Amino acid sequence: MTRHRWLVVVLAVVALGGATLFVARRGPARVTVDVGAVTRQARFRSTVTASGEIVATRYADIGSSVMGKIVSLPVAEGDRVKAGQLLARIDPVQAQSGAAGAAAQVRALEAEERGAAEQIRGAVSDLAVAEARARDAEQQLSRKRDLFQQALIPASDFESARATAEAAHAQVTSVRATIDRARQTADAAARRIVQARAQQTSANDMLAKTSIASPIDGIVSRLRVREGEMVVIGIQNQPGTTLMTISDLGAINAEVKVAEADVLRVVVGQAAVVTLEALPGKQFPGRVVEIGASALPVSGTGAAAREFKVVVRLDQPDPGLRPGLTCDAEIVTSERTNVLTVPLQSVVLRTLPSAGERPGVFLLTDGQARFTPVSSGVIGGLDIEVSGVAEWARVIVGPYQALRDMKDGTLVRASTAAR
Repeated sequence: MTRHRWLVVVLAVVALGGATLFVARRGPARVTVDVGAVTRQARFRSTVTASGEIVATRYADIGSSVMGKIVSLPVAEGDRVKAGQLLARIDPVQAQSGAAGAAAQVRALEAEERGAAEQIRGAVSDLAVAEARARDAEQQLSRKRDLFQQALIPASDFESARATAEAAHAQVTSVRATIDRARQTADAAARRIVQARAQQTSANDMLAKTSIASPIDGIVSRLRVREGEMVVIGIQNQPGTTLMTISDLGAINAEVKVAEADVLRVVVGQAAVVTLEALPGKQFPGRVVEIGASALPVSGTGAAAREFKVVVRLDQPDPGLRPGLTCDAEIVTSERTNVLTVPLQSVVLRTLPSAGERPGVFLLTDGQARFTPVSSGVIGGLDIEVSGVAEWARVIVGPYQALRDMKDGTLVRASTAAR
């Protein structure tokens, strides 16, 4: 081996030994982590955010109970109306004809009832005459029976008297039957009158419904038809025509859709703040007044998270608010004072030998990650309430991959941004 080659080998050995010594002095590799701090907050809130739209507390979608053409539409969108004020009129010709026909039917049946009553009175008079004749015939038959038994009159006179008496009794029976028939006719006429009057009431109601009046005070917030258009009534699953919407803007609500993961934290009476894109920089305080009992229908066929309707009543609504404006609501579900908080992502679950799986955080202590069990509380935004750690303690908050695999005692070092 030449001198030159010996020199190369010696230099390589020296370099390798130096590298080994450097690694040995440097120690095991450390995990670079992001570090935060345990902070104390004087006022800590847990909130639920949701989006929706502004609606009137009282509103009415105006439809029609009769089908036909709109012949009068005296209101326009934005008009203020009073309860009972005419909003629209449907062509009343058919309804008027039906009402007139029903009234005529009632009058005809009432006349029939009066005729049956006259028949009853006439038959009662005939009955009185027939009964009188029957009594006279009985008296004649009794006298002639005595005379015939005394052989003072021939048998033909006695038989004639008996036949006359029987005919008189038959006449009484016939008149009584006539009275029964007349009474049945009168009773049937009375029942038909009741039926006809019910039909007349229905026809008059349909006629009255051709004039559509406002059920509440408010404004015409949406007008969907024009004069001359046809309106239809709802049939089974087919909805009828909605003419307009009347809204009472004296009280305003915000109807928002809350995710199923958050709705169980919302209760009636909780405070909320509503903001609108139409009025940037303004906040409207309010309170939750209604929570949907069932999830809202899901549009489309794909699986989607369920949402529930929550209604927030605005305490001091702006006069310029209009139904349909989009809004966002922040509902305060819980509030704490003077609590310690850490970033939400720093709380992890680890299994302890004596306590099983417990939540906790990794504290940065002397270059090591030390797992410290904590008791968690309210979640507010990106922070969570904790107890069991000291204020201003250095907490490892990430990255996620490092936290997921981290163990108690892992050697770590804070990232440059966290120093």
